[in-house]
Amino acid sequence: MILHIKNMVCDRCIMVVRQQLENIGLDVGEVNLGTATVNPELNSEQLSLISSQFKLLGFELLDNEKDRVVERIKSLIIEKVHHSDLADTHLNFPQYLSDGLNKDYAYLSRMFSDAEDTTIEKFIIQQKIEKVKELLEYGELNLNEITWKMGYSSSAHLSAQFKAVTGITPSQFKTSEKMSRKAIDKI
Repeated sequence: MILHIKNMVCDRCIMVVRQQLENIGLDVGEVNLGTATVNPELNSEQLSLISSQFKLLGFELLDNEKDRVVERIKSLIIEKVHHSDLADTHLNFPQYLSDGLNKDYAYLSRMFSDAEDTTIEKFIIQQKIEKVKELLEYGELNLNEITWKMGYSSSAHLSAQFKAVTGITPSQFKTSEKMSRKAIDKI
């Protein structure tokens, strides 16, 4: 049985979900961002127990197809933006999402916008800006290196997009005493 889980955004989430399911005594198979495979099939009492335990940890079981697709879109974007190097991919996000979900991008875009009150494109930009904030905060890369790593065409494009989202430039963010980042699952 495949469980669809909202708000899984990192490897630590995968570990926590696996531990919770194993603590209940389930045979846990593969656990990925947004999904976990368990055996045997769960009854409604077990699903209720899992749901209540997950809610305490900030996760949520998804029980309808629309929510599952939207969460899968988010997972694919988060995985690509936060866990891979965009410089080497020259990624076409619409094609990537269509291929990953085996659905037409226009359909995915409408479904996402209806459910999230934002577009896929704006969600991608928000995720990229949060990753840029993280890289700026670490201080290991300069703006040109971050531009390349995040797949931007130029540092001017990155800076303009950063300012449009945050209201400040990357330089102002880096020198700010109150660097504020958002949790990935809060975007």
